[in-house]
Amino acid sequence: MDFYKIFFGILFVFIVGTLLHFTYEWSGNNSIVGYFSPVNESVWEHMKMLFFPMLVYGLFTLGTTNDSCKSSAFSASILIGTFLIPIIFYTYTNLLGRNFLILDILTFLISIIIAFICYYFFTIHCTFGKYDRPLSFGVFLLLIAFIIFTHLPPKRFPIFQEP
Repeated sequence: MDFYKIFFGILFVFIVGTLLHFTYEWSGNNSIVGYFSPVNESVWEHMKMLFFPMLVYGLFTLGTTNDSCKSSAFSASILIGTFLIPIIFYTYTNLLGRNFLILDILTFLISIIIAFICYYFFTIHCTFGKYDRPLSFGVFLLLIAFIIFTHLPPKRFPIFQEP
């Protein structure tokens, strides 16, 4: 794992994730596009902007590796990055009383950077090697949750509501 793979990964996820913000509307509200693009302004839907590009990046860079250090590090990192979005968002909006577009963008970028830093360190230290299957299953469950909650969100939870 070298600096260039990490840098390219951050850049890839940031650019593709930013584009995903608009693809649902660009597609004429196509429900299939909505499974991997935000369909509204809820925090849950914006978590897709990190999750899906990072998943694609990981699938291309990991390929069919049997290296449990890399795959577990990737799974842990995608989960960390994805869930950092609501953690940072709700922390700063509770402190400031409302959200700000520039801070929303920084939340996205910081979550991506932290996810890739975690990926790097978890890989070189093989932090979660023995947890490869449970972590991969966690990523799979989150993927299924994004698909289900795209059109059937439990509206009573604030994460599914538009701020």
